[in-house]
Amino acid sequence: MIVVSAAIAAAFALPGCAPKGYDSTDYGAQPAANEVAATAGPEATATPGATPGAETDDGADEGGDAPELSDDEVTSELSAAKVKRMGETVQNQDGFVLYRFDKDKVKPEVVSNCKGDCAKVWPPALINKGEKPKLEGVDSDLVGTVEREDGTLQLTLDKWPLYTYIGDKKPGQWKGQNVAGTWFVVTPEGKKNLTCLPAVSKAVAPPADDKEKGGDGGGDAESDSSGSDYSY
Repeated sequence: MIVVSAAIAAAFALPGCAPKGYDSTDYGAQPAANEVAATAGPEATATPGATPGAETDDGADEGGDAPELSDDEVTSELSAAKVKRMGETVQNQDGFVLYRFDKDKVKPEVVSNCKGDCAKVWPPALINKGEKPKLEGVDSDLVGTVEREDGTLQLTLDKWPLYTYIGDKKPGQWKGQNVAGTWFVVTPEGKKNLTCLPAVSKAVAPPADDKEKGGDGGGDAESDSSGSDYSY
């Protein structure tokens, strides 16, 4: 039984199940088992200052002080799409795969616990008050919003806040799968897609500020996809 279990766990880490561009040195030595994909429990505490019970099925009902976002800052579409080796995903208007975070909360209220550098690596899928994303293959009854600490509205799917990953450089990539054992590709039903589960990996570093780049725009911390200590 132990041998069989080990073989199943190791299968998740096979390169054939990894995202395109997979490099085994980017990932942890231990293969990920389904246990690491379990929804975070009581340890996922609410973010200080977050608005309790802010999640709603209609973003127009909340976020009175939400800042107005430009067109390139909002997620205007949520589309169900299949990709090789992973299967069902949800993608934004640019074709980038969306993720959910086990350390977020959905009960008793929805809370996004990804902020600061975390939100730079995992940009939240935002929308303006009163707007709704165009949906394709996604049930409108499952789509809502949650107010973040800065007043912006983040899209949710089955109450789980949605994010993209800066480690994904091209549409359809899903290098964020199983990062830190807490980030997972989201399905059109808001569930974790565990079809392919590479070994636990580390997130890429946050983008460098202009002053860290020397003010000339050169050097990009997020271009290093070899992994970092930013596990979040």
